[in-house]
Amino acid sequence: MERKTKVLVLLLSVSIILSGLSTAILAQSEDTLKAGFIYVGPVGDYGYSKGHDEGRKYVEEHFSWLDTFYAENVLPPDVESTIDRFVKKRNADVIFTTSFGMMDPTVRSAEKYPDTIFFHCSGYKRAKNLGTYFAGLYQTYYLNGLMAGALTESDKLGYVAVNATPEVKRHINAFAIGIHEVNPDATLHPRWLMDPTWVDPEGAKEATEALVEENVDVFAFTEDTPATLQAAQENGALSFSHYNPMYRFAKDATVSGQVADWGPIYADILYKVRNGIYTNENLQNVDYWWLIKEGVAKLEAKPGMMINPKYVDELKSTTVDNPYFGEISVYDLILKRIEQMKSARVTFDPYIGPMKDRQGIQRLKDGEWASHDQLWTMQWAFNNIKGPWPGEPKE
Repeated sequence: MERKTKVLVLLLSVSIILSGLSTAILAQSEDTLKAGFIYVGPVGDYGYSKGHDEGRKYVEEHFSWLDTFYAENVLPPDVESTIDRFVKKRNADVIFTTSFGMMDPTVRSAEKYPDTIFFHCSGYKRAKNLGTYFAGLYQTYYLNGLMAGALTESDKLGYVAVNATPEVKRHINAFAIGIHEVNPDATLHPRWLMDPTWVDPEGAKEATEALVEENVDVFAFTEDTPATLQAAQENGALSFSHYNPMYRFAKDATVSGQVADWGPIYADILYKVRNGIYTNENLQNVDYWWLIKEGVAKLEAKPGMMINPKYVDELKSTTVDNPYFGEISVYDLILKRIEQMKSARVTFDPYIGPMKDRQGIQRLKDGEWASHDQLWTMQWAFNNIKGPWPGEPKE
């Protein structure tokens, strides 16, 4: 489906909203705004759904006029009935559906309940009462890839992927690009779990152990438990936190991580609904796409620890010849890239051409930045990725 033209969603200064103006603004009316959240996994999964629930708790804590509730472990066939319950029994004003597979049920429900405001996470279909939002982690996966490429001893790295969606492929490719930038000899080997719940700790553990048997010594993953991290530590390998800080589960194996802070997005949306900026008539072109610059994608093993101190010295002593910065340590390169991606005028992104996929097909021309749509619909595999790639395009 061709994406419609999007408006730029401007970042309100949530820190201002929650500080000096909070008392006056948040208590301006006794009316309660009711917001329901629907999660594909359990809130205790330590990954994706838990991250969203932390965002829910964040806004409920800061907005005195807000009442929130949630349903967990909701697969796509049950989304519409859950929404029915939220609307009819909980009188929900706003409903957030948080998984890609919930997109079409959300669209149908938005048509069914035109007076209710809906926001769908990771989708691309919108309506006058349905907006979309996403915290993109591909930039932080790239930064983790820089570390992984420097720390591997075998030059074989692994990725435990729960599903073959464009989002996961975008993450894997970004990780692969980072690896290649500091270690052109290294290869990345994904294993696919294909679990609709996104929660498969046994499958993740088995995939990690199988890759260790093939001499893989550094991992990343998209699966909503710390199973890959824990299996990596048990086998003397390294990995990264995913969606939530997971350092406490594997203090030796956790190098850093790609963590989503959903709170600022939820705060921005709900504040705008509360103040009439967003209504059930004007969401057709509202699409959040927030990255490192907006502060929702974070590089950290745990809060306050960007990189595990165990690996800082090695990253500082490993140097690469970068065409832009010259000879530079991997540690300093990471800091420079963060600075470039956080600047008011972003001067770097992992997906800048020239770039070919592993079949030799030109995906980005020299100097071309990947568009939002190119990133959102990504199916191809970067050229250092080895092994199966479901849905790989031939042209």
